[in-house]
Amino acid sequence: MFRYLITIRPLGFLYGSAGGFLSPENLVGRSQSKFPPDAYTLSGLIFSANKSQEFASQEDLRHNLFVAGAFWAKLCEFQASQEFYVPIPSTKMIGKEGVNTWELHEDGWQQSNPDSEMTPAFKWQKISAWNQDAHTLLQQQAVAKEPWRYVSMLHPRLKSNERCVLDKDGLFLENAVQLDDNACLVYLSTFPLEAGWYRFGGENHLVEIESHELKETHPIIALLQQQIDRSFALLTPAVWGSNRISYRYPQHPDFPKPRWLLMAKAIPFRFRAGGRNKEDGSRETGRLGRGRYAVKPGSVYVFDEPLNRTWWDSPEPWYPKEGYSLKHVGCGFCLPIDVAGL
Repeated sequence: MFRYLITIRPLGFLYGSAGGFLSPENLVGRSQSKFPPDAYTLSGLIFSANKSQEFASQEDLRHNLFVAGAFWAKLCEFQASQEFYVPIPSTKMIGKEGVNTWELHEDGWQQSNPDSEMTPAFKWQKISAWNQDAHTLLQQQAVAKEPWRYVSMLHPRLKSNERCVLDKDGLFLENAVQLDDNACLVYLSTFPLEAGWYRFGGENHLVEIESHELKETHPIIALLQQQIDRSFALLTPAVWGSNRISYRYPQHPDFPKPRWLLMAKAIPFRFRAGGRNKEDGSRETGRLGRGRYAVKPGSVYVFDEPLNRTWWDSPEPWYPKEGYSLKHVGCGFCLPIDVAGL
């Protein structure tokens, strides 16, 4: 079970890539901007930090490190009650002045207000209000917009022997992200990190990291122990299938085929697998994994029969294995929900 909440606050900017798949022609485009960093980024940092901090054996980390995220929190709320925000399930569309929900009927999904052309204004909700209906979420102000914005920055390429910009192609553009001063990123983890400054993300930006032990009364503990009946919603991207083919749900024979799915367009997914040790004792940098597609957070799965499992005790063979099971980096992290019409 997760034991810690790890908070990350950047010193200035964080890196926001132009999507999961980059090319020389599209290194800094705004299309499909990807933020915040996924759980595998923090997982790699924990493995790296362990070499100097030695809070666990590498073998222990390999088998028992689980990380899930990314989520975020308002500092004032987190300090008071460890409150943080997670993606709103797709069954709830919440605008500034009203709501519209998806309900299940005999012929499939139908909107509660089919004439509404409302564009959702909020994509995040408080974890403490996970099982609240859309109207209650809006009335209690338990929803929020993401606390970051994208900005472009010019960076210099310096000469190797002096601190001067190269005469040719001496500047490059970076798509960076600015996080609000009163906000931080939040990840769930089974291992802590010592408080301090670390380099984090694709461009090794400096961040302040703290580990907070999960309170036994925290809502996420009860939700993780609640077995999934006939429906659940994703809180993180879900990658299903092989490293060549992506699917909407696990293809393992023991996983029941969902009766109904409610999801948006798939999102790009790629991560860097760990390197290997060379004969001379040095270590080879890990290669960027094959491009994949992931089911978007907020997607809803509905089954004919109760699943009677939690995400935590779901079998690892359901998840892709690329060096290690992607369940260890929060793949398909989900919680049970109630769906109108079931």
